[in-house]
Amino acid sequence: MESNRMRIDGTGRIHSTNRQAGPARAGAGGEAFRPEAERMAVRSHAAGASVAAAGIDALLALQAVDDATTGRRKAVRRGNQLLDALEDMQTDLLLGRVGEGRLNRAVALLRQAKTATEPGLDALLADIELRVRVELAKLGQYPAL
Repeated sequence: MESNRMRIDGTGRIHSTNRQAGPARAGAGGEAFRPEAERMAVRSHAAGASVAAAGIDALLALQAVDDATTGRRKAVRRGNQLLDALEDMQTDLLLGRVGEGRLNRAVALLRQAKTATEPGLDALLADIELRVRVELAKLGQYPAL
């Protein structure tokens, strides 16, 4: 019986080799030889899959828990958005036109739910909100408290 095989020498050429198959090849009809380490890896793969799934579940649970700084970050982001809205209103006033979209954005920011964080940060946010309300009132917008 003749078998076609390819032999690769370095990075250059590929040579075709024609060889006669030997009369008795080991493992031709039965289970192929596998080193002990490979068999152990196959057995431990099933156990490793459940451990990996448990590890992923632990990571997801950890991400779901809010840390102490999450509320503070949200409050700081909200304060920055309110300050940006004030700056946009100021720019519009200097240009002599007030964009309705910017006013609506400021009103929407004021309607967002507030989260209590630190007393100093809450007081600062209250001052920023008051300034936004005053500027909106000057322009005829009176958002609910």
